[in-house]
Amino acid sequence: MRFLMLNWRDMENPKHGGAERVTQGYLAALARRGHEVYWYSEAFEGCAPTAEMDGVKVVRGGRNIVSRMILARKWYRRQPRFDLVIDQHHGVPWYAPWWCKTNCISYIHEVLGSIWGTFYKGWRAPVAVLGPMQERLTLRLYRNVPFWTACESTEKALRANGVRHIKRIPYGVDTVALPYLEPKKLGTPLKLAFVSRLAPNKRVDHAIRAVQILSQKGIDVHLKVAGGGDSYNDLKRLVADLRLEKIVEFTGFISEEEKNAMLKETHFLLHTSVREGWGLNVIEANAMGTPTAVYPAEGLTESTLKDVTGIISNEQTPESLAECILSHLNDQAFYDRIRVAAWERAKTFHWSQVLPLACDWLESQAGR
Repeated sequence: MRFLMLNWRDMENPKHGGAERVTQGYLAALARRGHEVYWYSEAFEGCAPTAEMDGVKVVRGGRNIVSRMILARKWYRRQPRFDLVIDQHHGVPWYAPWWCKTNCISYIHEVLGSIWGTFYKGWRAPVAVLGPMQERLTLRLYRNVPFWTACESTEKALRANGVRHIKRIPYGVDTVALPYLEPKKLGTPLKLAFVSRLAPNKRVDHAIRAVQILSQKGIDVHLKVAGGGDSYNDLKRLVADLRLEKIVEFTGFISEEEKNAMLKETHFLLHTSVREGWGLNVIEANAMGTPTAVYPAEGLTESTLKDVTGIISNEQTPESLAECILSHLNDQAFYDRIRVAAWERAKTFHWSQVLPLACDWLESQAGR
């Protein structure tokens, strides 16, 4: 069978994130099953027009929403028939059901909604108003197209916008859970980590301010922020303004091995996003025996089970997150319990458990 994924970025794009990582996982699995798999994405500075990654053929064209769609359609018309086209939504889709002339499904991680407002401010503020309106209208237009997602909150948002056919399959991770969980004493210095693309919707500044509050309350605390992105310089300035250079460390991009080693020694992974499609790094941390401390945001309340695999603040504020951590800081028995539960649960989200189900479903859609 021939499969085509339409997604704004691919794994070699410097701005790739969790969405691209899981996309690569699914497509590579289809390629291993002997299918012909293509991924069309936007071009980026210095990129080659084509590439191949784990059996997936990547084609690039266009540098914005309009040009990528025009060039994708031109390229598509020159190709042999595909059995399934997967139209991945990131606020704005590819409108493939109206031009691909074959089986088509939509793949979505999250309905952006309020996230639009975190990216578009100042003179671009009108986009923050028009974006959600466009998104709602688009989902109404797509209401009869089969959707594929991983998150219950995303499924509810899709249904609220009129989408009728939704398949929910959980994300998988490459991270192999530790074979043995060594003891980890909860105390000080308290080691925290934030692993993410540094973008406005991730609200890394909230995690930094929570650490500031912990420090002001006399807690010996250290935060490592791993990743890069558009917010990097702003976050560095914030740390300097708050005089937190000694307790907040920016590691930049790190390898998977370095990330696992960091997560293994960390007490809690912090996550303060406006909303997540799931939160892959939550499960990756859990696999290393590290529970999470997160905001009560959509997606995060599914990847983290409150007081079972991690802790969830009462409100989406740095003060509430700091208080949540403080309230459990002296409870070693509780910490040991959620560590073990998080570690055991992470094993069920390894790709080996997820990919067979996902590939079977995608093949069924291609054969409609």
